[in-house]
Amino acid sequence: MVIDFHTHVYPEKIAEKTIHALVNSAKDVNVYTKGTLQALLESMKTAKIDKSVILPVATRKGQFDTINRYALEINRTYPNLLSFGGIHPDDDNITEKLTFLKNNGFKGIKIHPDYTQTFIDDERYLHIITECAKLGLTVVTHAGVDPAFDVVHCPPEKARQVLDKVQHITNVTRPFMVFAHLGGIYRKKEVEKYLLGSNCYIDISCSFASLGSFCDTTDEEVVSVIRKHGADKILFATDSPWNDQKAYREHFCSLQGLSDNEKKLILSKNAEALLLSS
Repeated sequence: MVIDFHTHVYPEKIAEKTIHALVNSAKDVNVYTKGTLQALLESMKTAKIDKSVILPVATRKGQFDTINRYALEINRTYPNLLSFGGIHPDDDNITEKLTFLKNNGFKGIKIHPDYTQTFIDDERYLHIITECAKLGLTVVTHAGVDPAFDVVHCPPEKARQVLDKVQHITNVTRPFMVFAHLGGIYRKKEVEKYLLGSNCYIDISCSFASLGSFCDTTDEEVVSVIRKHGADKILFATDSPWNDQKAYREHFCSLQGLSDNEKKLILSKNAEALLLSS
């Protein structure tokens, strides 16, 4: 079993335009599929990936209904796809919206501090993350540099402060936050200082410099992060369509320095446990 915990898709009618706009707005970014549901399903088949978690991003206030109707349709139609929900920090009635997601079977939400130009420790995000902790929803956030932005809205130091503050407020001790991109793209020293060993998950999307993805971490550094954070809190993830799922899975499986059991944890067991607890 292989679960890709970080993928994106766009509705058919806007996929081409959206992909084109994102590629043009970023630096050093490649695209490997058309960004549609069908393209993801074909990629998964080629890559021998059994399930993909789709992470929608609300880039402005008022997209909640549109984004989550589409996500709900995915969850009801495709057994090998699981879409999280999307919410914007400026949305009204945050608690009610998150409760709606929980009541409709969503396992978690995706937030992207850069696209909302809101720091992860902003009171609005603290409110969202605190409510998710209370409801048992997983929170996946972009972390570190984004190639389309100059400001880093989720640096490791702020990420750790949020973890500690939410745990203090809620007394929720199970790890429920996922910091993408090995804890923070282009922030490996800060990740080691503030996040490794803490009460969170880290996904490995955009982590292998040798694959040409937007990152600067070597295979040896990835293995070191896994060792220091604990293989039981690492999630296999690709960020498809921005990385090739097949190349990513094969590269991860070939890594030296990890046991077969550690690879099984990262490829599926950790994701299964996290999704089961949500």
